Amino acid sequence: MDQREKAFGWAARDSSGLLSPFSFTLRANGEEDITLKVLYCGVCHTDLSTIKNEWGNAQYPVVPGHEIIGVVTDIGLKVSNFKVGDIAGIGYIAFSCLSCENCSSNFENYCPKLVPFFNGTLPDETTTYGGFSNKITINEHFSVKIPENLPLPAGTAPLLCGGITVYCALKNYGLNRPGLHLGVVGLGGLGHLAVKFAKALGMKVSVVSSGGKREEAMKILGADSFLVRGNSEEIKAAQGTMDGIIDTVPEVHDIVPLIGLLKTHGKLLMVGSPDKPLELPVYPLMSGGKSIGGSMIGGVKDMQEMLKFAAAHHITAEVEVVPMDYVNTAMERLEKGDVRYRFVIDVAETIEAE
Repeated sequence: MDQREKAFGWAARDSSGLLSPFSFTLRANGEEDITLKVLYCGVCHTDLSTIKNEWGNAQYPVVPGHEIIGVVTDIGLKVSNFKVGDIAGIGYIAFSCLSCENCSSNFENYCPKLVPFFNGTLPDETTTYGGFSNKITINEHFSVKIPENLPLPAGTAPLLCGGITVYCALKNYGLNRPGLHLGVVGLGGLGHLAVKFAKALGMKVSVVSSGGKREEAMKILGADSFLVRGNSEEIKAAQGTMDGIIDTVPEVHDIVPLIGLLKTHGKLLMVGSPDKPLELPVYPLMSGGKSIGGSMIGGVKDMQEMLKFAAAHHITAEVEVVPMDYVNTAMERLEKGDVRYRFVIDVAETIEAE
């Protein structure tokens, strides 16, 4: 007998990215799996890029969503870390091999066989559908426990992609020490969380973004200074002052002025993912012993560590909670940068079957 459950969500069928109700069959809950009723799901720029096929990898129909908070409704016979009724979090990873060098080092996010939680195909050829749906099933290894002292479940959801992305970039490149001066380029979903984590780590933070965000960056988020990205005088005055920069901008942009902001041996960390290549002049790097690196999300161990740190420092995302049927408008606004700072869908209370 087929024990698989029926589920429903919102899916894009083509590169228009238009989302509409979609029914599908949830894969069976295996011995090491947990099934969750989805409570909240964040809306990430990766969701937008995928449903519009900007990276050329969309497998339609696509049910997006990989910043998921849910309540456990079923567990497999070998599940040991969760029980029915627990609140769990799911990020970008649905599967990794758990045996390669990266997985053995707790870097499942760099596993060559990684399967994303949406728009992917598992080894058993099951399609992965994301958190813009009423229920999900996942191997417990790729789930994390949500600390009880983390407030606002909706504000916690974006930590599972946006939060872990900036946390791991800072940690793995050694830019997580008190007293260092960090530049944060772009003040969106990733950028505002980078400011919060960096300030909690005791760092000096300068935001580099559009001029309209100066007051909120400094008064609401606690940044120490603000540079308008297009203001050549402000950029020039800050030359050579930053130990590191985390660049969260997902569009093509000029990185040469950013390299100039770095001190000798400074590091520019790329965590945004433009759909076209950036120009990279080498001499500005050579002349200051500077470097550019990249970082993508984080492993499960780091995810749990990040949540523990966030709970201790009361870090959650600034969110706009929206109903499921608002998601197309949310995507349009996200594309325009019209959100402070992350949309989160109240899935449990607003999703309806076809």
